[in-house]
Amino acid sequence: MSVRLPTYKPRELVKLLKRAGFEETYQDSSHLYLQHPESGRTTCVPMHTGDVKRNLTLKILTKDCSLSIADVRRLV
Repeated sequence: MSVRLPTYKPRELVKLLKRAGFEETYQDSSHLYLQHPESGRTTCVPMHTGDVKRNLTLKILTKDCSLSIADVRRLV
């Protein structure tokens, strides 16, 4: 049985990424761009109202940031 990833508000997702070592680089309109200083990985978080959809959260955390679900659980 797979474990479902919770939904996050944009600010919660940014806070989680900052705990993982990412830093804000710039904001373009309603999208905040973050970069990890050591690995150089970058990602973009939409700063809209409401929750970030699960599939986008999963893409941001796993593909863009190379974090596993176990890493995410440790950061929360």
